[in-house]
Amino acid sequence: MLERYLMTDEQRDIVNMVREFADKEVIPMAKEFDVPGTYPEALVKKAIDMGLTTMSLPEEYGGMGLDYVTYAMVKEELSRGDPGFGTTIGASGLGFTPVKLAGSKEQMQQVADVLTNGGLTAFGLTEADSGSDAASLKTTYVKDGDSYILNGVKTFITNGGVASLYTIFATKDRTLGPKGISAFIVEAGTPGLSAGNHEDKMGIRTSNTTEVILQDVRVPAKNMIGEEGTGFRTAMLTLNNTRPTAGAGALGNAMFAYEYALNYAQERKTFGKFIGQHQAVGFMLSDMAIQLEAARQLLYYAASLQNAGIMAPRVFSSSKAFCSDVGMKVCTDAVQVVGGFGYSREYPLEKRMRDAKIYQIYEGTNQIQRVIISGEILDQLKKKKK
Repeated sequence: MLERYLMTDEQRDIVNMVREFADKEVIPMAKEFDVPGTYPEALVKKAIDMGLTTMSLPEEYGGMGLDYVTYAMVKEELSRGDPGFGTTIGASGLGFTPVKLAGSKEQMQQVADVLTNGGLTAFGLTEADSGSDAASLKTTYVKDGDSYILNGVKTFITNGGVASLYTIFATKDRTLGPKGISAFIVEAGTPGLSAGNHEDKMGIRTSNTTEVILQDVRVPAKNMIGEEGTGFRTAMLTLNNTRPTAGAGALGNAMFAYEYALNYAQERKTFGKFIGQHQAVGFMLSDMAIQLEAARQLLYYAASLQNAGIMAPRVFSSSKAFCSDVGMKVCTDAVQVVGGFGYSREYPLEKRMRDAKIYQIYEGTNQIQRVIISGEILDQLKKKKK
């Protein structure tokens, strides 16, 4: 593996623990679950028992309270084990981040009780016609006494069929645009709440991804997160908060592919020598190592800024876009190095190439990241000219 630099003893201990778990239990089972697209319930239970679903839950609520750099390291190892598995664990943190950022102490305790008792959470923003354009969502809410009634359908929701608690975004009036959107805590088992069919995805097939259907779902008024009309802002703050480490999964998946290709290049011989000794292959491996190292340093830089309380949207979006682009490139090149065996479903690299693609799409497509980056750099240019 490419070594991380300047790790603390605590970071090294937790990274080694998760890597051992991934090597011994997750990687050997990845193909078995990937082919039928099965949710690895027993493995998720083990991760829960290890406390990995509470990584970003503050310690005062019973969580691990990891800083963002350490969290990125752990996310990388989970996705090196299996990207779908890493997505399941990471999405549970995404699911409660709106409450962490905008909720009350009582709501945080409500979430903590779910997580510390073995439950998962889910983030319910995306709809069929409002992915990148999240403000155009159609799920509605109306006030009814001391409750709110929600109706709508959320799409591509990670943990949609297995979560114990959902953060759902809905509008009271679509003509109000972003100002009409509010966020709600909705507990699993609430009448009218159900999950649609599990999506038959190209990659991350071990991650449970479903529609979340709300039909006259009644939630207590106390379950509104923050003030009415602040839901869109909370959603954007949530994504900005998780974006610095969003590329960690792509990096972990690519690390597996790189390590596999590197080992293969030192075992496979052509023309009397190992293929890694041929300049054409050796240079490919070199470029993969360069790209992975650069991506990791940008990832850790973004996470370090977040640790320091510095909001840097351009850096955060750069980290997400670059890590996921590198992840796709490295996996593609790893398949090329291994050749026909890389393309065969009998071996793991074709899966890793399929898994890599999602990181360029979810938690804000890389095109959206470039919209954010270009907007900020052009704004800076305008300010300099004034």
